[in-house]
Amino acid sequence: MKLNLKRLSLMAITGVMAVTLGAAGITQVFASSHREAPMIAGDPKADATDLYAFVSPDKPDTVTLIANYLPFQEPAGGPNFYQFGDDVLYEIKVDNNGDAVEDVTFQYRFKTTIKNPNTFLYNTGPITSLDDPDWNISQSYTLTKVQNGQSTVLGENLPTTPSNVGPKSTPDFAALQQEAIKQVGGLTTFAGQSEDPFYADLGGLFDLLTIRELPGNEGGGIDGLKGYNVQSLALQVPISELTHDGSVPADATAANAVIGAWTTSSRQSTSVLNGDGTQSASGDFVQVSRLGAPLVNEVVIPLGDKDRWNSSEPKDDAQFANYVANPELGTLLKSIYNVDVPPQGAFGNPEARDDLVAIFLTGLPGLTKPENVVPSEQLRLNVGIAPSANPNRLGVLAGDNAGYPNGRRLADDVVDISIQAVAGAAYPLFHPEFTPDPLATQLGDGVPANDKAFRGSFPYLALPYSGFESIPHANAPSPTSSTPVTPPATENQTGDNGQANTSNRSEAALALFHHDAIVARNAFVESINNAQKQFASSNTGDNARNQLINATNQAKDQYSNQLNMSRDRFMAAITDTGDIAPAPELPEMKTLESDAMNSIKLQDHSEAIRSALQSFDESLSAAKAELSAAHGNGKGADEARNQFNDTFNRARDAFANHVSAAGNKL
Repeated sequence: MKLNLKRLSLMAITGVMAVTLGAAGITQVFASSHREAPMIAGDPKADATDLYAFVSPDKPDTVTLIANYLPFQEPAGGPNFYQFGDDVLYEIKVDNNGDAVEDVTFQYRFKTTIKNPNTFLYNTGPITSLDDPDWNISQSYTLTKVQNGQSTVLGENLPTTPSNVGPKSTPDFAALQQEAIKQVGGLTTFAGQSEDPFYADLGGLFDLLTIRELPGNEGGGIDGLKGYNVQSLALQVPISELTHDGSVPADATAANAVIGAWTTSSRQSTSVLNGDGTQSASGDFVQVSRLGAPLVNEVVIPLGDKDRWNSSEPKDDAQFANYVANPELGTLLKSIYNVDVPPQGAFGNPEARDDLVAIFLTGLPGLTKPENVVPSEQLRLNVGIAPSANPNRLGVLAGDNAGYPNGRRLADDVVDISIQAVAGAAYPLFHPEFTPDPLATQLGDGVPANDKAFRGSFPYLALPYSGFESIPHANAPSPTSSTPVTPPATENQTGDNGQANTSNRSEAALALFHHDAIVARNAFVESINNAQKQFASSNTGDNARNQLINATNQAKDQYSNQLNMSRDRFMAAITDTGDIAPAPELPEMKTLESDAMNSIKLQDHSEAIRSALQSFDESLSAAKAELSAAHGNGKGADEARNQFNDTFNRARDAFANHVSAAGNKL
């Protein structure tokens, strides 16, 4: 059933608000939650960054819930890399009857094991499996379900992934992530490190709400989360396990179709430093972080109430009602960008933003509003709405009712959606006489997508950046020692020695590029192999075919992104001064496995991928040969690298087109 917000009954909406808001209170708006409050900013292991809830695109009889913690993980942050807190109680809570009280709770408790305390190393060799003895600081967890006052342990000693240290320490992180996916108690679970899926121009937004290139809907922003990782808790749960009557809704209008979700973290009330380097905790658990829908505490709640918000429960959200009805962001948009935002005022005032109250607190009638709702801040999801065949990053605002604020998918652009909503993009649905400012439906932060492609199957998250990549910092390789290095001659210097040094430098940089390209190629092949295995194990209907096509395209995009980063490092290294680190030993190239599968369609698909790879490999070899020839003909570094870049770009684009066409083989 396709719901059209423009046809929502204004009378029904205002009627609901008149009844429910007079009896209870409200809160909220927006999206992510990194370092959002004074207390939690000093407690990163307990700091929830984002919550996602969506009907699983490849398993539409399930819901996927993802809670991310520990923001801004610099991938190279060793030797004490990242992990969940053993002393933190992590929970994902679901309200399935609209009363603002959790009905189903999933609890996570972690345990860290140090195998060898007599070394400073996180790992003493390559980590090739989750029980590898070389993983010195491993972590496991217990998953418990709480429902109707009863606690049921679903799984114990479940493994997490390690941090993605680098190609020598974690040579096949995709395999480690796959190994960490476990089936327990009728659901699927994953806990471990992933790339931070939230994307936003944090530098601009928090510099007095700067939009680098107005109005912000055509790029120009800088993704402040690019290159950083988080710790992820992911669950894939049958829909029938989450609804209040234990059944799958017949459609989006069913009484059991809407659920609400939020995540919390808690610590015991008393913590003691023992004076011998250890600490202990006792007392009841006290909530220190809470997150449902995105940017609420980060942007909507003011400083004086941020810590209170993190310790509060949805049923008590009346205390925060004014911050939604009279949002500070609306005032800022008007004063900074002269946007004609709708009237707004204190809760209970005729000018209070009833559109935001309905969108973010009660839910939208016919879409995300449960029966007998108690207004509260939750991430509400209508599980009766099927996944979209063509997702739009602006979700409901763009007519894609499977997206935010109906739940939240990984790729939903919650920053642009939230800014546009506060600017008045949806206000005419409640006040037809109001004409929104033309900017209202164009505002954004200029970052329209994540820096990594998401994966096509659970847990869907992109693989984390490795410490070896060090993406948040300069991409140029660092010197291998403190020994002074004589800079090579540049093209502006005369004599054969300058040309020779430039050529030698290019060859050294090319060796590093060659290594990085094989690592990226292997990750691409592994992703294709996994996608084809999933296809082979399912039926060959349109759903399975579309899943394989989507997974292929995502693998292609990730491969392209990794190659682009490697290319950029190479081009910078050609002319930079300083030594170039020697290239690591080349890994063995992985091969496609589909020939062993009894499927003509898969073999055709694989042949198309293999052909595209072969053509791309040949083009890269040609580009490297051209680079050497360019130096041999006396061309300078700039001219040589530009020639290489042109050949690389043509080969990359041709490869992308050939891989996309592989779907036709299905």
